[in-house]
Amino acid sequence: MPNNLTINTLSVKSVIKYSLYLLIVTFALISVDVLAHGVDDKTRAFLEQNTGIQFIPFLYIGAKHMITGYDHLLFLVGVIFFLYHSRDVLLYVTMFTIGHSVTLLFGVLSDIQVNVYLIDTIIGFSVVYKGFDNLGGFKRCFNRQPNTQWAVLIFGLFHGFGLATKLQEFQLPEDGLITNLIAFNLGVELGQFAALAVILIVINAWRKLPSFQRFSTLTNTALMSVGVMLMGLQLTGYFTI
Repeated sequence: MPNNLTINTLSVKSVIKYSLYLLIVTFALISVDVLAHGVDDKTRAFLEQNTGIQFIPFLYIGAKHMITGYDHLLFLVGVIFFLYHSRDVLLYVTMFTIGHSVTLLFGVLSDIQVNVYLIDTIIGFSVVYKGFDNLGGFKRCFNRQPNTQWAVLIFGLFHGFGLATKLQEFQLPEDGLITNLIAFNLGVELGQFAALAVILIVINAWRKLPSFQRFSTLTNTALMSVGVMLMGLQLTGYFTI
């Protein structure tokens, strides 16, 4: 009969193995689009040529941007992973929404220039942070627990700057800018709501299975691994481009 040491060793090996699998899959996905939030040719052409108020197109672009923005979604997965009550999910998602809405609008309207690679590195770090937090890393390593609500709000601010930098690449015209930004931000929220609904359905269904507790450590370890990889990709871009 295997002893506890053997079982623990196998568990560690399983975590490493599946984390590597997830890294390989994620790298394959990223290689298609290079980095998070890659803008397709049609969207790029529209943003470069648009004039005046274009509410519906910007609404659509915002929703699409969030749904395909896997760094934002990975952070949200980490945020809600251990939230069991609807009011807690609503509170944390609201904190995140306030954060990224403020800096998205303020960043573009005030023309605050931030290096896109450094901002996306911080966004990648937010994924690492949340995975580490879910694993109880702060209590184990530092014997303290940071305020999780403030952390979500602060990282939301950086996520908003990440959204702003993508729009700033296209030198959007002043005519209709505020309305178009509001439409884009509403689209982001709609995309976030749609993605969050799917994530919650999947996680809530998974929680009913014995495998949830068994693989929660693996999942958050993999979340940290992907976050580290995203950071590495962005820092590579920063130092080489």
